[in-house]
Amino acid sequence: MSLKSPAIQLPGTAQLRARAGAALLALGADPARLGDVGAPGLPASTPITGELLFRVPETTRTDADAAIAQAARAFTGWRTTPAPVRGALVGRLGELLTEHKAALAELVTIEAGKITAEALGEVQEMIDVCQFAVGLSRQLYGKTIASERPGHRLLESWHPLGVVGVITAFNFPVAVWAWNTAVALVCGDTVVWKPSELTPLTAIACQSLIERAAAEVGAPPEVSWLLVGGRDLGEQLVDDPRIALLSATGSVRMGRAVGPRVAQRFGRSLLELGGNNAAVVTPAADLDLTVRGIVFAAAGTAGQRCTTLRRLIVHRTVADPLVERIATAYRSLTVGDPFAPETLVGPLIHETAYRDMRGALAQAEADGGAVLGGERHESPSECFYVGPALVRMPSQTEIVHEETFAPVLYVLTYDTLEEAIELNNAVPQGLSSAIFTTDLREAERFLAADGSDCGIANVNIGTSGAEIGGAFGGEKHTGGGRESGSDSWQAYMRRATNTINYSSELPLAQGVRFG
Repeated sequence: MSLKSPAIQLPGTAQLRARAGAALLALGADPARLGDVGAPGLPASTPITGELLFRVPETTRTDADAAIAQAARAFTGWRTTPAPVRGALVGRLGELLTEHKAALAELVTIEAGKITAEALGEVQEMIDVCQFAVGLSRQLYGKTIASERPGHRLLESWHPLGVVGVITAFNFPVAVWAWNTAVALVCGDTVVWKPSELTPLTAIACQSLIERAAAEVGAPPEVSWLLVGGRDLGEQLVDDPRIALLSATGSVRMGRAVGPRVAQRFGRSLLELGGNNAAVVTPAADLDLTVRGIVFAAAGTAGQRCTTLRRLIVHRTVADPLVERIATAYRSLTVGDPFAPETLVGPLIHETAYRDMRGALAQAEADGGAVLGGERHESPSECFYVGPALVRMPSQTEIVHEETFAPVLYVLTYDTLEEAIELNNAVPQGLSSAIFTTDLREAERFLAADGSDCGIANVNIGTSGAEIGGAFGGEKHTGGGRESGSDSWQAYMRRATNTINYSSELPLAQGVRFG
């Protein structure tokens, strides 16, 4: 296995700094407020070159406390604002995102390293969820329930919950904020956002857009706040009793720390944690379609999606030809500058991600795996470009049970569909899964109650690329949270059961009588 490939051509850091500044200006954020590389503040770097672009002023704990306090005060008025009026704010945000889609995508590429097409797709997700939330603002339905008592009406109603704290990860620096914020705002909540310390520029741009949207529709600006800084600010959101719901996206390790601390103060948490996603390929699969689905799901975003395909469970009779076709496709992928139109795989976010990938591949080889690819492409020492790795494993060893946030795809074989489903479900995580088959019975078996145990189970499509109309999230160590579509809005509201007696009688339970 070669560890080095030919050198790749990258834009200069000065050019990237200028492009980032221009994008921020177009989005209404003032780049003059950012410090140069020698100034104090949070470093804003780019994985494209691995170098520092700006220093961003950090939010102090005192300022964060004041932001939470103002969000709590704003909630008392925002919760009684009619939901369709709240929807107008989100609608205007969606319009601004549409208008400035290219500029925000430019920042996503610079800060997260996504290729242009994926960065544009992430901003489109923001636009889509804004449209979804605007419609939702007129559909926050309760239920009318049949009462056992004459002259009574029994119903459920939903009310705003409070301040929603949002902690997001680097790999979707803007979309996950929009998923939470668009829905929370139409539900009548206010939002305090702590983005990844790796992506402060995109966060500043988003905050600028929502502040502009609020000003243009006459909404109170205090409904949305941004905290820029490190882990201590996230912990402040976790522990503050004024945060009614804490929505956190990150690692399983982070979730283990966040969940109990929020529960200890009887707050609510919505956790979107790790994924170790598998695709089952049966003898009845359309291999042309299957290869396309596998390659994008495994190599897209340089393997840095929570829904990245990490395990391929292939029937023994089709394993050899399928692996050869995937290997051929991998060799055709262009790794390099994410702004270059021919590039399909951009950089890893930082050196730690690369070291984790190399460690996982070394362990896989020690466990008897055969590694193809995974080489590092020659580039400046501060940035890390790798080819996707394909690893044929003799069994699902401990390393296969771990999520490595890099383009590593383990290949396992099976003989029966029951065995394949067991392999799919054998890992601690339970986010996304897929089956490739043209056999209806196999597809339905995979989707049944005793089939895939993941929050997402697909047929003839990869594990990544979820639509905002469906609730997004997973089970087991993935955290159990649900964001975005379907009825996930209920996580951002509180339920009240109401009984209305419109009769002149007062029947009591169990036939109790007074007097």
